[in-house]
Amino acid sequence: MISKVEIKLGIVFVFAIFYSTIASDPDILADFVVPNNTIIDANNFTFTGMRQLVGGEYPTAFTALKVSMNELPTLNGQSVSYAVLEFPVGAINPVHIHPRASELMFLVSGTLQVGFVDTSNNLFKQSLRIGDIFVFPKGLVHFQYNNDTTEPALAISAFGSANAGTQLIPTSVFNTSIFEGILDASFHSTRATVRKIEDGLKA
Repeated sequence: MISKVEIKLGIVFVFAIFYSTIASDPDILADFVVPNNTIIDANNFTFTGMRQLVGGEYPTAFTALKVSMNELPTLNGQSVSYAVLEFPVGAINPVHIHPRASELMFLVSGTLQVGFVDTSNNLFKQSLRIGDIFVFPKGLVHFQYNNDTTEPALAISAFGSANAGTQLIPTSVFNTSIFEGILDASFHSTRATVRKIEDGLKA
């Protein structure tokens, strides 16, 4: 018997087909792009990595299961990819951007606090319930947070690119050897504070 989760996943996958029509990847001049030295068959268009979700347990920390052209090379040129986002109680998907795609997120279970900041530094935040959909515009800083104290949350995101990319802001800023003096000045902070943040991200 098909579970409610499987039905909801099916709805989202069909929904994302329509979303792909507004994608931003360059058009290709063939039906699909064949990886080098590959004998092509239906297996090249199949991804089975999401099977673990059906009947599985929630992880203990935020987890994103992705299917982009890195996991499924025949997505190259198809202008669409997915991520299934699992949020245990209190879990957060830290502030980040997707430089090559917008994100359309469907909340399958639980509740989430979500938001993004535009280039005028306006915060757009929302409390999502099961069945809600939220769009994170391309390239803008955004986050998702499960502040429920008892229930986990599950969301599925479609991206308008086969390779949306993810850049975590805390890691990019504090864990890439940017000169500390630049960080001190940028954040109007002290060297000790910057180093404490850096050390926390390395832990």
